[in-house]
Amino acid sequence: DVQLVESGGGSVQAGGSLTLSCAAGRYTYKRNCMGWFRQRPGKDREGLAVLWIGGATTTYADSVKGLFIITRDKAKDTVYLQMNSLKPEDTAMYYCAADRPPFGSWYEAEDYTYWGQGTQVTVS
Repeated sequence: DVQLVESGGGSVQAGGSLTLSCAAGRYTYKRNCMGWFRQRPGKDREGLAVLWIGGATTTYADSVKGLFIITRDKAKDTVYLQMNSLKPEDTAMYYCAADRPPFGSWYEAEDYTYWGQGTQVTVS
């Protein structure tokens, strides 16, 4: 079974940066994509970025484009989300996800098969 484990969350001051990690266990190359989502209190889960494994392409939500960067370390089977210029409104639980159909909208959370337990980010 696929297990995703996020880490790297914490508290940071506004304007600061944080990098989240998602350890995907072995065989990340078998996944078709890895994505990052967040969920703010009282809000739906929001798609932030996706990395398509086969083509090594990335897509970002407009809200984080130019601020967040999704990358992958093949050797470590780990996907990262570098978050820059953080704002208080970025405070949320952050999740990584894997595998979705190659059709439909990449930011639809319900289409992803595997999820991590989440890591909290607090910006003050």
